Amino acid sequence: MAQQNNQLDRTKFCCSICLDLLKDPVTIPCGHSYCMNCIQSHWDEEDEKKTHSCPQCRQSFTPRPVLVKNTMLADLVEELKKTGLQAAPADLCYAEPEDVACDVCTGRKRKAVKSCLSCPASYCDKHLQPHYEAVPLKKHKLVEPSEKLQENICSRHDEVMKMFCRTDQQCICYLCSVDEHKGHDTVSAAAERTERQRELEVSRQNIQQRIQDREEDVKVLQQEVEAINGSADKAVEHSEKIFTELIRLMEKRRSDVKQQVRSQQETEVSRVKELQEKREQEITELKRKDAELKKLSHTEDHNQFLHNYPSVSALSESTHSSSINIRPLRYFEDVTAAVSEARDKLQDVLRETWTNISLTVTEVDVLLSNTLPENKIRAGLLRCSREITLDLNTANTWLLLSEGNRKVTNISQQQSYSGHPDRFTYCCQVLSRESLTGRCYWEVEWKGTGVEVAVAYKSINRAGKVSGFGQNDKSWSLDCDNDSYNFYHKKVKTRVSGPRSSRVGVFLDHSAGILSFYSVSETITLLHRVQTTFTEPLYAGLRFYYAFGDSAEFSKLK
Repeated sequence: MAQQNNQLDRTKFCCSICLDLLKDPVTIPCGHSYCMNCIQSHWDEEDEKKTHSCPQCRQSFTPRPVLVKNTMLADLVEELKKTGLQAAPADLCYAEPEDVACDVCTGRKRKAVKSCLSCPASYCDKHLQPHYEAVPLKKHKLVEPSEKLQENICSRHDEVMKMFCRTDQQCICYLCSVDEHKGHDTVSAAAERTERQRELEVSRQNIQQRIQDREEDVKVLQQEVEAINGSADKAVEHSEKIFTELIRLMEKRRSDVKQQVRSQQETEVSRVKELQEKREQEITELKRKDAELKKLSHTEDHNQFLHNYPSVSALSESTHSSSINIRPLRYFEDVTAAVSEARDKLQDVLRETWTNISLTVTEVDVLLSNTLPENKIRAGLLRCSREITLDLNTANTWLLLSEGNRKVTNISQQQSYSGHPDRFTYCCQVLSRESLTGRCYWEVEWKGTGVEVAVAYKSINRAGKVSGFGQNDKSWSLDCDNDSYNFYHKKVKTRVSGPRSSRVGVFLDHSAGILSFYSVSETITLLHRVQTTFTEPLYAGLRFYYAFGDSAEFSKLK
């Protein structure tokens, strides 16, 4: 309890500005006491306002009070110092450079805990207490510490800006509203804040919706990545199995051929060796007989020679023909030829099949690259070919459709088409009946002075100049004539270089946001490519200027 009383005493004898024991204490008219230097410094800062207030209760004094030392209070402080009363403990939170400092503190300033929009000033916890105790100050608006309080003061009238001028879109004080902003649309800053707060909430809702939509897009794209990876993994796995089966089949056929050749080889060799052994036995027998005849020929006794001759000279009949018919063994050469033929056929099949496989795997690259051989680009594009017909309900009345609505001609006699909300009434242009999504390719053959080959959303305007292909954000157009190419989108013109041709190819990959235009003749050349995001299905379009007789037709592609 003694410690609590001692602490209470310390608080009573501390200056609320410097927070130390009072030095040369003075008491101002409202009854609060301060160090003489502290209150003088505080009022020196307020001299420009020509009014002086109490830092605690904010009571104002005019003129500036004359300060006189409170001798009784000074003596009391000195007596208490002798009994052991010291300065208040230095457990204070002083402001760092990045903090908002208290505007009342002198010397080393404490960190502000609140800012008052009504004063306007920032206060530490000690100097903020009057705002909680004094009735007039309780109505002030306290906010988190802010370094921008001076921005709330009108530089002209030195008043808090509590008004907002909607005419000039700026904060003003009340004097401004009856002065230079007189007659303007003015409201209180609080009312404008409420209105803007509603708009802010709407904006946040829109942003949050867009975030949600984009997150859904990310999920879809992630699923697409997983689908691509899964499909690729399965393709590799299945291809490995198929090629392994082919390799096993080839190994088995190789083993079968080898076994058959070796078996036939053994049979033929056995047959030949059997003949060879018989011939060798016959040779041995003939050599023995020749030796007996030779011995008999050297016998001198005539009677003995004649006696033995009949038995020795008799020869047994040969069991084999006198000659062996040797035939070339072409059987094995035929096997080699047959295997070679199978190899050639297999190579042809693999080559043709591999071309199809390669085109399937690299289809995206074939359709997007301009460095691949032209035949591959052309083949890849034709795989995505789409038959296009024109929608009569969209055709301008100066256009005539024919050839099953695949051809359109700019004519000099206006047609009596029935009224339709989809019909173009200003520009001589027409859209296709088919909506285009996914991957599509088509070609346009044109005659005359020129044509615009385009794609557009169905929501494109149908009247006025803004409805022209390429003159808005809902269409993309390649202007083709005998001298040049120009690409248009949002009224922006882009010059395009490339070989002149009366046939133009268009490739669309809707999901990838790719639109490409090609010059098509004996060769195919990429003219211009767009990379964007398509938000609606597209329709093919054709537009003419005012040269009667110009025509264009969607080609039939094989």
